[in-house]
Formats: sequence, C-alpha cells, structure tokens
Amino acid sequence: MNAPEAIDLVAELSKLRAEVTDLAARRDIHKALNAYMRGQDRLLPEVQRSAFHDDAWVDCGLFAGRASDFIDFAQGFLAACDASQHLIGQVDIAPDGDKATGEVYFIAHHRITEDGEKKDLFVAGRYHDEYENRGDGWKIARRKEIVDWARTDAAADSFLKDQVGLHLAGRGEQG
Repeated sequence: MNAPEAIDLVAELSKLRAEVTDLAARRDIHKALNAYMRGQDRLLPEVQRSAFHDDAWVDCGLFAGRASDFIDFAQGFLAACDASQHLIGQVDIAPDGDKATGEVYFIAHHRITEDGEKKDLFVAGRYHDEYENRGDGWKIARRKEIVDWARTDAAADSFLKDQVGLHLAGRGEQG
C-alpha cells in the first residue's frame, strides 16, 4: 500500500468511527427515552430515574426542579390514574461529542376519574432535552416539556366490557 492509499484508509476509518459513535449515541439516548416512558406507565420510579443524571433538571410547567423530585411528582400523579400510556413520536437528536440536544414528540393517554366519571385525558407535546454522556452512559441532563394540545373526553371503551378474553394491563413489572 502506498502513502496516499494509507492516508485514504485512515481517513475512511476515522469517518467510520465517527459514524458509529454518532449512531451509538442516538441508540443509547433512545434507550433512555424508552426507560423514562416505561417507568412512568408501569409506575416503576427506578426505571424512570435511570433515564436521568443525578443532578438533572426538569421543567414540565406544573413542576420545575430536580429530576428525582419530578419523578416523585409524576409517579404520584400517574398512580392516581387508572392507567396511562405515553408514546414517543418523532425524535430528533443532535449529538456533539459527549453532549447532545433533542426534541422528542409524545402523546400521552391517561384514564382518570373526575367527579366520579371515568374520562380519558390526552396530552400531546414535545420534550426539549439536553443529554450528556458522563462516563456512565447517555442520560437526560435537562428536560423542558412543551404541551401542544390536550383534551378530556368521556371514557368510551364498551369494547373492553364485551371482550372477556383480553389480557388487560396492570402496573409494575408484570403489567
């Protein structure tokens, strides 16, 4: 191999390494996003907590403060719901070294009881996030929740009453 070919090979390997590093960051950040959502819906605070650095900050409008305190707040709100499901939509992550920013679309469905009536609360919005890899993996360092729209409807699930063979969800690891 002559010198120009060796230089080209080194440059190609460098580009490949950068691409793999970028893809791994995006994958690991997405794992943190999934842990956050799963921890919320299954009422598993330690799973939700694993998505954040210990000193992370969250501002969801109703609460602004340390992520650990936010998790207590969110788990309390969600425990009062009969069920919840948070879905991740578009995810735009921009890694830059050991830091990254991201915008994550979500839609959340909560079965609530209001004035003795079962209702469905839908909330859709986006998370504006900052992520960091501090040597213990990619985690959320800062999160701001933006609500785009919300609505509350009377529960309409007569289908479930007629389907006795369905496996209906519960909370926790087995839910």
